[in-house]
Amino acid sequence: MIDRRNLIGGAIAGAGLAALPAQAAGDPLAPYRTPYKHPRLILGGSGVKGSFDEKAVDCPFVFSANGKFYLTYVGFDGTGYQTGICESRDLVNWKRLGMIMSRDPNDPVTRHNIACASILRENELRSPARLVKVDGQYVAAWHAYPSPGYEEGPAVIGLAFSKDFMKWERGPVILRAEDGAEWERGGLYKPYLIKVGDTFHLYYNAKTTGSPWKEQTGLAISKDLKTWTRHPASPLLVNGPKGSPDDRFASDPVVVTHQGKWAMFYFGLSTDGFARDLIALGDGPTSFAKSNEVLIDVGPSGSIDEKYAHKPAVIWHDGALYHFYCAVSGKWPNDVRGLAVARSRPW
Repeated sequence: MIDRRNLIGGAIAGAGLAALPAQAAGDPLAPYRTPYKHPRLILGGSGVKGSFDEKAVDCPFVFSANGKFYLTYVGFDGTGYQTGICESRDLVNWKRLGMIMSRDPNDPVTRHNIACASILRENELRSPARLVKVDGQYVAAWHAYPSPGYEEGPAVIGLAFSKDFMKWERGPVILRAEDGAEWERGGLYKPYLIKVGDTFHLYYNAKTTGSPWKEQTGLAISKDLKTWTRHPASPLLVNGPKGSPDDRFASDPVVVTHQGKWAMFYFGLSTDGFARDLIALGDGPTSFAKSNEVLIDVGPSGSIDEKYAHKPAVIWHDGALYHFYCAVSGKWPNDVRGLAVARSRPW
């Protein structure tokens, strides 16, 4: 069976796409660009035998609290995903603090995997990105795959709750693939949770059935975090035409606001074999127009992100925007998968 990681890791058929000019006069993408890559991974697989993140780390999510920065990530140990957290004072040097969500062998939903993808936080682009409580608790969105391995089977999405963002109590599943439309019937992926007025918005990507499949991004909404309705505008991001950076996948949404406008960071997988971080802009939370510009492209041969530069997470600090992403180099199945960062001003 061809899994998602192997699919993205398939033979590379060409060089990375060059960044295209800005969309329009006034340069609306200027606030979101982070062209200055840090040359080294900021977090990699621990290499510690038996640890939850022994083999690889993936899917960053960043926020601030207690005068520090925190980064949640998923670790892969050869069996499945579990979720860890680390802390930093400078967004470059990170200290592992351990797991915050672990699989439960006795739970049919999380017996192999549980990947925390986001925690409800301030989502203005230049905010401190502090976490936001609901009824005295932090709220996280996670997804879990039903089978062992790397993203095997049709994953589900659920919520978890915590008073200290370190110890989490898992809530029930809120979205299942079989309840959705054709574009998401193959399985659900990374959720991103925000609050707009009195309504919670849960953005997520999902795949079609069969192989090869396509991934696109949709939205579910709720007033109470319990009853969720798929938004009729879904999928909000569809695949681009053949040859575009997202003609296979338009995935892993991260939604922010800036000066009254909306932006969705996401990654695209193209039929050229590369995965890159992209962006779409909008006037509201349910309608986005894609930019033709690649925000984070793959690097040259031998670099930490020579194959993929994907799965965005952003935070503003000290006059600069930091864009975290998963960087992959080498050849499948012995590729190196870790977390990297780029920012809006030189290092």
